[in-house]
Amino acid sequence: MMVRLPWRSNLLLLALFAAFVSLLYPAQEKIRQQDFNVLLITVDTLRFDRVGILDPRHVKTPNLDALAKKSLIFNRAFAHNPVTLPSHANILTGTTPLSHGVSDNTGFKLDKKILTIPKYLKRQGYRTAAFIGAFPLDSRFGLDQGFDLYDDYYGTHNDLELFFVERPAEKVIAPAMAWIGKHSQKWFGWIHLFDPHQPYLPPSPFREKYAADLYSGEVAYVDAQLGVLFDFLQKKRLLEKTVIILTADHGEALGEKGEETHSYFAYNNTIHVPLFVRIPGRKPETFVKNVCHVDIFPTVCSVLGLKTPPGLQGESLLDILAAGGRKSPEIYFESLTAYLNRDWAPLRGMISGNSKFIDLPIKEVYDLKNDFSEMNNLAGRSKIGQLKDSLNRLIKRLKNRLAPGRENRIDPEVQKRLKSLGYISESRSEQRKKQYNEQDDLKTLLPLQNKLLSGLARFQAGDFPGAEKMIREVIAASPSFILAYSHLSSMYRETGKTALATTILERGLEKNPGDIRLMSKLGIVLADSGKWQRAVSILELCIRQEDFDPENFNFLGIAYYQGGDFTKALQNYGLALELDRNNASVYNNIGSVHLQIFLRGHDRQAFAMAEMNFKKALAIDRKMFAACNGLGAAYKKVGRNAEAIAYWRQALAIKPDYDLPLVNLGITLLEEGRAGEALDCFLNYREKFSHKIPLAERARVDRLIVEARAKLEPTE
Repeated sequence: MMVRLPWRSNLLLLALFAAFVSLLYPAQEKIRQQDFNVLLITVDTLRFDRVGILDPRHVKTPNLDALAKKSLIFNRAFAHNPVTLPSHANILTGTTPLSHGVSDNTGFKLDKKILTIPKYLKRQGYRTAAFIGAFPLDSRFGLDQGFDLYDDYYGTHNDLELFFVERPAEKVIAPAMAWIGKHSQKWFGWIHLFDPHQPYLPPSPFREKYAADLYSGEVAYVDAQLGVLFDFLQKKRLLEKTVIILTADHGEALGEKGEETHSYFAYNNTIHVPLFVRIPGRKPETFVKNVCHVDIFPTVCSVLGLKTPPGLQGESLLDILAAGGRKSPEIYFESLTAYLNRDWAPLRGMISGNSKFIDLPIKEVYDLKNDFSEMNNLAGRSKIGQLKDSLNRLIKRLKNRLAPGRENRIDPEVQKRLKSLGYISESRSEQRKKQYNEQDDLKTLLPLQNKLLSGLARFQAGDFPGAEKMIREVIAASPSFILAYSHLSSMYRETGKTALATTILERGLEKNPGDIRLMSKLGIVLADSGKWQRAVSILELCIRQEDFDPENFNFLGIAYYQGGDFTKALQNYGLALELDRNNASVYNNIGSVHLQIFLRGHDRQAFAMAEMNFKKALAIDRKMFAACNGLGAAYKKVGRNAEAIAYWRQALAIKPDYDLPLVNLGITLLEEGRAGEALDCFLNYREKFSHKIPLAERARVDRLIVEARAKLEPTE
């Protein structure tokens, strides 16, 4: 028998149900759309199938899953590039590389006149901040535009190293939470997490749990740190007024289709990405519609109730859902790293509905409905001419170039001076090929790409002879392979073979005349090895050709410092800081100039400037051991021995094989009556460095050892 409840009870049940629903989906009328915060999270190199809710076979990601369950999930989201810098430029500008001009990690900078999400939202009264995980998105590349704070304190990048400098997710998320906690007015924040990028080095316990799949271990670690962030937002009651957009800049091939990592092909393992959009008050749904990174900017505008600015090349995801599909069905993609850095065939293509066309000398066509893994090339049964025409029309429509791309031509004056230095012969031409054939196709040349990666792996494993042999074979087979010269030079330098590092770069320039990356690397190696006059000649040419790389100015300053021209050194360091205000190495170098001025003339102002700049360097990068050494020398000179000892010990704790502080630390300890500690320093120095120090220096250290031992002997 059904019992009819009193009408008051019915109202009570309705009220309780409404309250429950409001907890799940906070009522939008309480918070105006225009007052929503926006949090953009980009997880570098995150494959679609490494999010548990999307594919549970590989890794558990409870925090990503929890976000997805409250979000709009787009199961067919695509990146336009399988490379970090251009992919983030696509997201932040709402345009493709055909418009904004950034197509690779090296040699490009986003032009200041291009509108970005933070620029646009700042005009609407938003506070803006970005928290960056690694060097490819350093402020020097132009993505800092429109941000009140661009936190790229990930450490000091060294152009001579093989891998990008990065910081772990927890070190990115902590300052992001601190910034969010300080701002009550509406804000736009961007968090970039780099951990899944090669090399795969997850911390414990993820390293042990995923020992057979370290890439997935990196993803699991990132997921755990995102849990910390989401808990923070929940405790601060910010989830009810914050739009969260999470995506990846690209995926990772992991050996599929023969590609080990990314940036080479543009198969779905590297351009199909997760995309979640959590909107307060909007129920979660899952969609299988083609969307892409340039849709994010117009979506932000739509969610916030703002007018979409002209010139964007994407569509609001909300409009796509409402209309049942895109107004413009084609999605453009490209992978030009091999073209730009090796003069191999350029890869461009498009996705339209369930059809994917890859335009290479060996054409590829795939049916994404029945073959999303792209195992069956249908090019032989497709109307390639029509597909090529459609792609050309798409490129023409998108090629509303707002900023210049990288020019391949050499400045005439640079060309003239390079010839005078012997780096260009009259018979060489810097022009790229006009036509590419099957021998230039990325599929044909894949063995060379993988041989380079194998060489790098051997070097990491300690097999330098094997690594050297493999990379020299790559260079012999493909003299235009710029990255091979660069990596081999870094290997030579890391193993103390500076002359060979210089020689291989010079050979690279002979084969690739005027290449700005090889010129820059050569200038840096020359400056680093004390050949300052040649370094000045090369680096000044680099700056004339490409004036947005702070490292060229930094090492030009080093070269002038080595030549004793402190004025020009400081001028170039200043120009480097204009391009990168957070460059710890530059602050350290400025400190070194002022320290030398102080040591020569006891100028107290120079001491203050040295101290200030060394401390600025350490504030940016706590591992800047050279700044610790500089502070030790400065404090020793003014009699502040305790501080000198502390900073020298700090330098050695950071870099135990650092020769410069050891003897000075020993001498100071000896003066302080700590002969035993001093003796340890001298013996350590002799053991580690006697093979490479001059005879006079070795004799001096031997005398100091005798003196320290004498002070330890009991007096009669």
